[in-house]
Amino acid sequence: MSHRFRIFVSSAQKEFAAERRALRAFIEGDALLRRFFDVFLFEDLPASGRRADQVYLAEVDRCDVYLGLLGNDYGSEGASGLSPTEREFDRATASGKERLVFVKGNDDSARHPKMRSLLRKAGDQVVRRRFGSTPELTALVYASLVEHLAAASALRTRPFDAAACPGATLKDLSRGKISDFLTRAGAERGYALGPKTPMHKALAHLNLLDGNLPNHAAVLLFGKQPQRFLVTSEVKCLHFHGGEVEKPIPSYHIYKGTVFELVDQAVDFVMSKIDRSVGTRALSNQAPVTYELPRLAVAEAIVNAVAHRDYTSNASVQVMLFADRLEVWNPGHLPPPLTPESLRAPHASIPRNPLIAEPLFLTRYIEKAGTGTLDMIKLCKAAGLPTPQFRQSGGQFIQALRRMKPMATEQVTGQVAGQVTGQVAGQVSPEIRNLLKVVKTEMPRGKIQECLHLKGRANFENRYLKPALAAGLIEMTIPTKPKSRLQKYRLTEKGRHVLAKRAGMAG
Repeated sequence: MSHRFRIFVSSAQKEFAAERRALRAFIEGDALLRRFFDVFLFEDLPASGRRADQVYLAEVDRCDVYLGLLGNDYGSEGASGLSPTEREFDRATASGKERLVFVKGNDDSARHPKMRSLLRKAGDQVVRRRFGSTPELTALVYASLVEHLAAASALRTRPFDAAACPGATLKDLSRGKISDFLTRAGAERGYALGPKTPMHKALAHLNLLDGNLPNHAAVLLFGKQPQRFLVTSEVKCLHFHGGEVEKPIPSYHIYKGTVFELVDQAVDFVMSKIDRSVGTRALSNQAPVTYELPRLAVAEAIVNAVAHRDYTSNASVQVMLFADRLEVWNPGHLPPPLTPESLRAPHASIPRNPLIAEPLFLTRYIEKAGTGTLDMIKLCKAAGLPTPQFRQSGGQFIQALRRMKPMATEQVTGQVAGQVTGQVAGQVSPEIRNLLKVVKTEMPRGKIQECLHLKGRANFENRYLKPALAAGLIEMTIPTKPKSRLQKYRLTEKGRHVLAKRAGMAG
């Protein structure tokens, strides 16, 4: 017989009468939760001669899980000056109960002063979840109760990333992608397995098999077409000229591929849209390039979202570049005991998908020490930018990096300059303008890509190299052999004219 857990739902506030009933109906109606949980509601008790406070505090003592609902009203105050809600929370705390706290709404200004004080007290001790509607509340409660069951070893199912991916076989994985990973992991971390390691052995070594089948992590890391099995694992990148989400969207791309490819493509999208300055060659043969947002900070935000998102969600990671900020949204909540505030101080690394995080660590996409958000803060501070902001909203974890004001000289300036340049230079895109700035001599493809700080080859070729060739702004040095290993690229007369026009406007 499975162990049953008793849930005490905070009882005193009249504003949550409907939510309490909805929660009980949801838990009793769910095929999984009803196997493990019984719900206590204070209003179901028959009349008795006992004082109400004695009854509800005794029920808190009996429960396994305290579920607190906090809103605007504080409730009637007893002789101690405390409401039943606060006394219940204090009793659950003193008794060492599992405490799940849910707060209605994001506007704390309308709350009773003592309720705001209780919110601060609860926030110092537990992770609070905010909700706006009853369906959102039931979804949050479901996730929290499942986490409780897993922590209590009541569930025997495997974690999402370790469970077999339905319908997938080893034929759906790319041998080439695994070899590329092993090569990079060896170079970056001294990983023991070489690029010629048999696929089955390489996957087993990384715990990416469920029996003889690839698990979800294997498909996301090395799948030929990961989105065939996990549709919402794609990344949506959007660029807005203003500070709000508005239609029509000037630039909107949906990227597909493995987690490595998703990160590379999304980072390249952002870097191609933001301002950049090119310095002089006073200190080296290559002119230094400075972006208004540090590339490493952008990459950290995006890899955090891709690595730690909730892959069971129907939502996708969204990377949204506004005129004043970059926002990266990923589905899911921070794992307890992490909070948005705790990410600004040293904290433990608690990956939601550890089997996905391990290969990302081996290739230096992420670190294990929980320093990612701290690195973002340091990088932005060093660049003279405001501290990145972290927040939880509507089932999404959001990272926001503020952009700096447009640079004064030697820059690709965004919308306004883009419009002027387009009028003079035939609607040359920001990506092509950036490419023209770095092609100073005859250069191979890899060198141009390196100077632009771009990782994704397909993204570079499709959005930079091929459009520039088609526009006649650059040309091949060996046009009769386009795939020659000796192939290089140089500016055409038209390309030099466009570059000179843009330099004249910048001056």
